Amino acid sequence: MATTAELLVDCLEAEGVERVFGVPGEEIEDLLFALRESSIRFLPTRHEQGAAFMADVHGRLTGEAGVCLSTLGPGATNLMTGVADAQLDKSPVVAVTGQGGRERLHKESHQALDVVDVFEPIVAWNTRIGEPEIAPESVRKAFKLAEYEKPGATHLEFPEDVAAEEIDAEPIETRDPVRRPDPDDQSAARAARLLEEAERPILLAGNGAVRTRASQTIRSLVDRVGIPVVETYMGKGAISDREAASLMTLDSGPDEEAALAIDRADCVIAVGYDIAEHDPAGWNPDLEKTIVHVDYEPAEVYRHYNPDVEIVADVGAALAAIDERLSDAACSLWCDDLHEQLLESVTEPPADDDPITVRNCLPLLREAMADSDVLVSDVGSHKMAIAQSFPTYEPNTCVISNGLASMGIAVPGALAADLTTDANVVAGTGDGGFMMNAAELETASRLGCRFTTVVFNDDDYGLISRKQDSHRGEHTGTELSNPDLVTFAESFGIEAYRPEGWDEVEAAFSEAVPSDELALIEIELE
Repeated sequence: MATTAELLVDCLEAEGVERVFGVPGEEIEDLLFALRESSIRFLPTRHEQGAAFMADVHGRLTGEAGVCLSTLGPGATNLMTGVADAQLDKSPVVAVTGQGGRERLHKESHQALDVVDVFEPIVAWNTRIGEPEIAPESVRKAFKLAEYEKPGATHLEFPEDVAAEEIDAEPIETRDPVRRPDPDDQSAARAARLLEEAERPILLAGNGAVRTRASQTIRSLVDRVGIPVVETYMGKGAISDREAASLMTLDSGPDEEAALAIDRADCVIAVGYDIAEHDPAGWNPDLEKTIVHVDYEPAEVYRHYNPDVEIVADVGAALAAIDERLSDAACSLWCDDLHEQLLESVTEPPADDDPITVRNCLPLLREAMADSDVLVSDVGSHKMAIAQSFPTYEPNTCVISNGLASMGIAVPGALAADLTTDANVVAGTGDGGFMMNAAELETASRLGCRFTTVVFNDDDYGLISRKQDSHRGEHTGTELSNPDLVTFAESFGIEAYRPEGWDEVEAAFSEAVPSDELALIEIELE
């Protein structure tokens, strides 16, 4: 016999969980002690939102559900932003929240909310483990649905009285992931015919192109038939930006050259693309483009994204089926020298008298990072610069949230990336997003993590200021003040830099990024 809390932990072990991120609470006491006796590490964080972001990035990088844990009430509601981020970014996450005993849930009581009802709109599935007997099925279903393509977030509520009850049961054995069927022959043939007939076809790689590990198939297709590729922010790395076919992201180029290229295209094959990533009204405003949709799910119904052909299947298999039906001369790199212009514009180092901006810093940061190193971007004006101007050469090496697009993800996300990968990791953040979860630097220090946080500091919610300025010629409500960030980092025992001038910026990147130390670099923007 074991307690239900011990059974639930056995179920987590059966799912291959190695770590759980969270904040302790009274109502999860039995679960915490059960975790202590297991092979799973419980990693206490400084805020539940940070724990959810860690689970989010873990899931995105590995394809295996990250797990976050909180107590009831405020602990559960603090998880919600990170859980919602995972849902819209299609990252597999299982959130577990404690709850008071069932005897008090029918009435108003201390810290008690209907958390299952609160989570319902933001997860793929959630339930209360209201009886010990349903724990194995509930855990298995939570992981199956979280990891099923398209992945997302699921939630389990665990009342404290259920956790303490004893039961004689075993976890449900895991099985191989559910696979989509092979693509329909007729649809693949029609897609190939549309590409052959097009004068200016282009491939749009979305989040799913990276998430489903289809990038190698995309690269093989591009190498053979020579179709230009433009990526969404979350599709960065689907093709190496060194390849002649790469036009980087939809907004790349000093004069939005990539947007002009997709505007000229007459046929778009959208691979693993979600309209939540980037509104198709921006690249199909007149509804004139032929669209081929290749994804694990049918396209959302939307006037500006009404595909002529939808191939709902394994993305890699669907692309291979299209490739088989295309002649070697089916497409061409019709964008002239646009790739060379784009790559040159984003890799040229700043001149001595150039202002210190995020955009001008990125060539130096890219030079300090290996192809396989991972950059986790926060959300703000710096995200736009990274999305448009940070060359990416491998899948899952530039992590950008562009579904929910929540500020505060970079530091906890980089922590999770550091635990997940052997590569060097950089958190790129603004001062606004950094301060939202800056306390997780203590978590990183305590856990012995080694990554570099680059804080682009303008004492402002800069993206909002710019938008207000463009609309009204002035801005309001955006100005901030910050502590001494170098002293703040040093108080955690973290190596910290505040470079002045381009030589010092370059030296700080070159020293900190490859080092085996936890570091922070504050870049004061001009």
